[in-house]
Parts: sequence; C-alpha cells; structure tokens
Amino acid sequence: MVENKYNVKIVNMVASANFNVELDLFALAREVDTIEYEPEQFPGAILKLTKAANGVKASLLLFKNGKVICTGARSEAEVEKALKSTVKLIEKYAS
Repeated sequence: MVENKYNVKIVNMVASANFNVELDLFALAREVDTIEYEPEQFPGAILKLTKAANGVKASLLLFKNGKVICTGARSEAEVEKALKSTVKLIEKYAS
C-alpha cells in the first residue's frame, strides 16, 4: 500500500475510448440538448453529462470516427458510467 503523506486526492481523470462506429455529429447536435458542435472551430462534439441526469458529471469529446475522450470523472467507475450513458444516448446516431 502506498502511503499518502501528501494528502493526494483524485479530482479529475481523463480516459479515451473507441466505440468503433461512425457518428453523425450533426444529427446528434440537432437532437441532443447537451451536445455542442461547431465544426468550424473544433472537429469534435462536446457532450456534457450532469450528475442529476446521468449519475456522473463529466464532459466527453465525441468524434465522427467513434473515438471519445472523457474528462471530469473522479474514478474508473465514473468513467465507465459516463461511457455507458453515452452509448445509450448516441446509439441511434451510429453506423
């Protein structure tokens, strides 16, 4: 066991995943209120999950090629919960 003499606390994790699908980011942005997508400024869509709606507070960058970056989760369990919530949200926009 590692001694925590510096009082270290995890407050933010960054994780990447690949859903191995092609995402229709335009349709996602039109139909999902919590997604921002401005392709002229950034090639990914930004999904904001709230603790009240999804059980975890996190932000996810979604890319057309199915790759995802999850930030803001505080544990691996929260990352997993965020990814599962995202899969349910985006599955009808994937091909």
